[in-house]
Amino acid sequence: MEDGCLNSTENLFYISAFSISKTGQCLLLTAVLLMYLMTIVGNMTIALLVCLVPQLHTPMYFFLSNLAISDVIYVSVTLPKLLFILLTRDHWVSFSACMTQLYFFSLSAASDVFVLTSMSYDRYVAVCKPLQYSSIMSKDVCLSLALSTWLISATNAIINLLSTSLLSFCLTQKVDHFFCDHKALYAITSSDVTSRNIVLLCQDVLLASFPFLLIMTSYVFIISTILKIRSSEGRLKACSSCTSHLTTIILFYGPIIIIYGKPESEGSKEVERLLTLLYTAVVPMLNPFVYTLRNKDILNAISNIKRKRNMFLTK
Repeated sequence: MEDGCLNSTENLFYISAFSISKTGQCLLLTAVLLMYLMTIVGNMTIALLVCLVPQLHTPMYFFLSNLAISDVIYVSVTLPKLLFILLTRDHWVSFSACMTQLYFFSLSAASDVFVLTSMSYDRYVAVCKPLQYSSIMSKDVCLSLALSTWLISATNAIINLLSTSLLSFCLTQKVDHFFCDHKALYAITSSDVTSRNIVLLCQDVLLASFPFLLIMTSYVFIISTILKIRSSEGRLKACSSCTSHLTTIILFYGPIIIIYGKPESEGSKEVERLLTLLYTAVVPMLNPFVYTLRNKDILNAISNIKRKRNMFLTK
């Protein structure tokens, strides 16, 4: 262990965030605050609607409510600290706060992937096996998929937390990111992280690449089935049932593929932070809009609640 580097809860981390001018910081502060508030309001609205409106008690909306909850955790664990940094220019974070951020980010990132995978299976059954949909996507199956999602995600988060918290760090260290990401922490530790990097590689395969492969396989079957539908009206109906989910998949995986696919360069860290901000802030904010703007069920549910509220107020 190097001099002055300890495995201690007294450690402080300096979150570098973004290297921009004061004007840029003000603009970024405003943008991030608006995105955060819109994400919280939009996703909590969806979660509450699914809970309160019986017409939305279907597998698709059940998984959508899980995605909304996951996205709320996703932004709440990263953006408030970034807002605090931009507002106060206080970049310091304690060891315990850093580990808490790491845990909940790992939890929500993994749960997002598994919920999206479950939703792709739901869309596959709806399009390819419509007559068996009710029996295949039963309440027990949906609950099992959701429970498995959160248990696996929590286990993965605990593994990341333990493997990172046991590392040795100097008393003050600069984290080259806008939150405590385990890869950024691995880059500044004085410990050997070879075995941990192998674990990360396994996680990337099992928790990202494999689910993505399952999603793409589902859509191969979905597209193949849609092409076999003779009526244009039937094809349009089948396509519209998958459009929102497919849009979310592209929004979620697009920045991740760019981050891992681009070559390393001098300015790559700043670009990586911007892309990470895209899928940690912009994508969760857009998800409610993607699922509501052209969704008659959600729009009708909102209209019904407004009508009942007005009736109650006029009594």
